Amino acid sequence: MASGMAQGMAPARVDHLVIAAHTLAQGVAWCSTVLGVEPGPGGEHVLMGTHNRLLALKDGTHPLAYLEIIAINPQAPAPGRRRWFDLDDPALQSALREAPRLVHVVAQCEDAAQACAALSAQGIDRGPLLRASRQTAQGLLEWQITVREDGRRLFNGALPTLIQWGDTHPSGSLPERGLRLRALHATHPEAGALRAACQAMGLSALTVEEGRPNLVAVLQTPRGTVRLESLGT
Repeated sequence: MASGMAQGMAPARVDHLVIAAHTLAQGVAWCSTVLGVEPGPGGEHVLMGTHNRLLALKDGTHPLAYLEIIAINPQAPAPGRRRWFDLDDPALQSALREAPRLVHVVAQCEDAAQACAALSAQGIDRGPLLRASRQTAQGLLEWQITVREDGRRLFNGALPTLIQWGDTHPSGSLPERGLRLRALHATHPEAGALRAACQAMGLSALTVEEGRPNLVAVLQTPRGTVRLESLGT
């Protein structure tokens, strides 16, 4: 059991990386240029007024991991709340007009409520668990996910959002495209608190050091090794 993790709690693991884009078309073009592959199909999130495309990242270390390219869906009605992943933040949207960017990581939990309680014991409000779903060609995907009322990520996006999937996980239908997650690293001025939070939910895949806010993912791709950074956005 990871140091600081609640007794009896299964460790969290990397579920997916979040690449935010100003538009989904921009995100798809970025993916083809930077990673050397076109993302597979995704879907629409009625609850949040967003849509996405997906790519598998799974390997022996991260057996269910994938990459999500997400953007506000201009055809969808505006939700009656702030969207997830800070997508309503003007400063983030301004940065995304220049290029899509890694902004966040989502961690899968067997019991997300228990993981939220472990973070609460660290003085961290990760937000309530919302139920969400979307239709796919393989059937209905259902999950619970932590989303704060203000839509904020925490620790400049380096503290993962928590997700608990229903019977089906999206990576099961994603084709192999030659992508692998090789490393996931964060620097932050509050490294001690961020490290303690990761330990509380048993997430060992994210390493943390003191420094300026940044989330870094190193991927193996058809274009070779690619380093993605949030740069504090």
